Amino acid sequence: MSSSLRVGIAGFGVVGKRRKACVDRRGDAQVVAVCDRSFATEGALEDGTRCYRDYRGLFTEKLDVLIVCLTNDIAAEVTIAGLTAGLHVFCEKPPGRSVADILSVRECERRHPALKLMYGFNHRYHESVQDALRILRSGELGKVINMRGMYGKAKLITFNQPDWRTRRDIAGGGVLLDQGIHMVDIMRLFGGDFCDVHSFVSNSHWGYDVEDNAYALMRTATGVVAMLNSSATQWRHRFNLDINLEHGSLILGGILSGTKSYGAETLTVVRADPDNDGGDPREQVTRYNRDPSWDEEIAAFFRAIRADMAVESGTSLDALRTMQLVFKIYYADPIWRATYDIPNPDSYEQH
Repeated sequence: MSSSLRVGIAGFGVVGKRRKACVDRRGDAQVVAVCDRSFATEGALEDGTRCYRDYRGLFTEKLDVLIVCLTNDIAAEVTIAGLTAGLHVFCEKPPGRSVADILSVRECERRHPALKLMYGFNHRYHESVQDALRILRSGELGKVINMRGMYGKAKLITFNQPDWRTRRDIAGGGVLLDQGIHMVDIMRLFGGDFCDVHSFVSNSHWGYDVEDNAYALMRTATGVVAMLNSSATQWRHRFNLDINLEHGSLILGGILSGTKSYGAETLTVVRADPDNDGGDPREQVTRYNRDPSWDEEIAAFFRAIRADMAVESGTSLDALRTMQLVFKIYYADPIWRATYDIPNPDSYEQH
């Protein structure tokens, strides 16, 4: 495949614009059309990109690729529409409002095996996470024993984001599904699938019908234990993940973002020697001063398309397992489960 790929973007807010910039920096693809309900009229942007108010307008264009950056309530619908139209699809996280949403997408994906489908779990492509994964997979620090993760911000609505994130009918969940899903996904990436989950889920501070805090204690079948807090009452924004292994630790601290509010992105590598270090082991800290993750993630998607190879990271199965774990956390709190009629995610295991 040598010709330039023609790309449409459904949803042209902050993330849609960022994805367009990634494509614009490439020499093998071109964004030819975008859609967003915020457009007053249909026509063209200053650079000639055609714009529509409804995603269906994109399908009047000759496209090869669809990038979906829409609200959770229609993300699955538009992803399915793209696959049905014969397009390769890249969809932002989360894949929908529920486990059922991603299952419907996977059913459509099975009917179109020649097409590539990838989900935007962007944190996987941060340099700190990539470097930590390489160390884990090298085996030099042994196997993972446990993890402790915190991902928090000050409010459910921050950085001038629209208020749909506080509406269960649109979002499907609160801070855990919106932001905490990144931490859930990374914990799965490093620790495997968690089968035993205990939790407390709360909306007691901000008072919306979606959670502002989720606390989880989880264990895999192989005994890896993880503790997680996803919070919208973390007044100083914070990202931190401690991964303790047999011979040391990998500590992810901070995450580079558009707001720069989560602090410096660092990876601390701890090499333990309990017999000699007295509990004060040698550490090596790497500080990252750039964020190539958005470009790297899109590059991986286009490589899969051009080489006709399987998507390696951010597959629909990754999306399904991560969504199942999010909803296991919801389901594990009996009060939250009853209040919001949360279905048992284990009922979907056969998929």
